[in-house]
Amino acid sequence: MPIAALSDPHMGDAAKNPDRTEKIIAFILFLSIVFFGVAGAAYVQNWSPWTFGGALGAGLFALGFGLTAWGKYLMPQGPFVEERHTLASTAEERDSMSAALVERSAVVVKRRKVLGGLFAAGATVFGIVAAFPLIRSLGPLPGTSLETTGWRKGMVLVDSTGRPVRRDTLVVGGIMTVYPRDTVDPQNGFITDEGQAVDQTVLIRVSDQPFTTEPGRENWTPDGYVAYSKLCTHLGCPVGLYEQELELLVCPCHQSMFNVRNGAVPQFGPAPRPLPQMHLGYDDDGYLIAMAPYNQPVGPGFWERNS
Repeated sequence: MPIAALSDPHMGDAAKNPDRTEKIIAFILFLSIVFFGVAGAAYVQNWSPWTFGGALGAGLFALGFGLTAWGKYLMPQGPFVEERHTLASTAEERDSMSAALVERSAVVVKRRKVLGGLFAAGATVFGIVAAFPLIRSLGPLPGTSLETTGWRKGMVLVDSTGRPVRRDTLVVGGIMTVYPRDTVDPQNGFITDEGQAVDQTVLIRVSDQPFTTEPGRENWTPDGYVAYSKLCTHLGCPVGLYEQELELLVCPCHQSMFNVRNGAVPQFGPAPRPLPQMHLGYDDDGYLIAMAPYNQPVGPGFWERNS
């Protein structure tokens, strides 16, 4: 590349009037010095923080503006071009290089056939052994377990301590989580983790009179009790928050909201389906029972779900 000279047209200034531009930039840079001096004095003399900050900011602005203007209007603009030879190799050179690399690699492996064979055997055994925990971690096939719960016809509703739910257990506006009595041991708590997860049902006393959530469910809410699966149909979070004034069940994870009077149809949030409702009734002892199991899978969707 040739040595730069001021006579080179590429080294010329971009400004139409370089002398005037230089004076303007010099004045702006001088102002930055003045502002910095004021900032220093303000700091030493303990003047107002606004004076110190304002002078320092103005100085930085003037300094930056002057430097930018210098580069834009008084620096060489180019373009600068340097001719050079083509760097790409010919097709013959690339083929020759590829063949040399392949040959060198083959020679190294052929000289150490025993090591190569042992490495291949070790890698194969490792792949087989590494697959053991992967396959085992998948666990057993779910079968129809995702479609059913522990609720059956005649199951008594109980709380987490195994205490049955009676007609007067909840007042209007009350809420609790209930389970099938066969899955809760009053002495030892829950019998299985699976039952605790999929069987949990939220019980609400919406009013003191029966009501109909959807056509065909005219007798599902004795004394104003209504029960829905507690598993959100979005991602399976427990829907345990109840807004009594609006009569909405709320999922705390992603704020899906379900109206308890119209079959828990989602009113807001990402939940795609209503919460499954349980048909409630009373047995001869006055305990609240399930009149039938859930008529659809509870929780979020899965690929083989048919409802």
